[in-house]
Amino acid sequence: MLTDHLPVLKLRIRTERLELRLPNPEELAALADVAADGVHDPGFMPFLFPWTDTTPAKRARSVALWHHRVIGRWETDMWTIPFTVFFEGNPVGIQEIDGKKFAINREVGTGSWIGLAHHGKGIGTEMRAAVLHFAFAGIGADWAISASFDGNEASQGVSRKLGYRADGIEFHVVQGERRLDRRWRLSREDWEANRRHEVEIDGLDADVLEMMGLGPAVEE
Repeated sequence: MLTDHLPVLKLRIRTERLELRLPNPEELAALADVAADGVHDPGFMPFLFPWTDTTPAKRARSVALWHHRVIGRWETDMWTIPFTVFFEGNPVGIQEIDGKKFAINREVGTGSWIGLAHHGKGIGTEMRAAVLHFAFAGIGADWAISASFDGNEASQGVSRKLGYRADGIEFHVVQGERRLDRRWRLSREDWEANRRHEVEIDGLDADVLEMMGLGPAVEE
């Protein structure tokens, strides 16, 4: 089975309403269709790399290519898990988590998007809470970091709800314009104090941990 070679495919994270896992080919196609239908207000670019600024067909293809690219360049000391988020059994977006030399620095980063049709339902908070539980309770993170461009009130609101603290600013050039990026940092202590959802993790076994450059699981 493919999971014998890519054990990360066994991971499942569940909340009250959501399931996060890697998709099969048909589910990845459905996720690409969600992206084709729109991810954000066209008047505000929330991404450092403006992958959504193209035709619906190219936007959909970029989702499929990105998924395979991320898995294909996996290294034990530099990995990204591009969890597809399922709501009511259907894919609605992506919640990624990444680690660089995680076994040593115990810090993860996160990024996400949700199809426009699913905005305003509290899914963004719930899916980030799910992946934070995976980070802190599952694989023993000490810190989680995130960032959001100035004006992205939805993303900043999620960070505040979940206990992140402001961690400085930096500037990037996106589509020929200077953009202010606000950094956010969450400690294990602040995560514990702001836990908002019941989360279950399935499939976090020794093979998955080995693939991530780690030892025995903290929680299964």
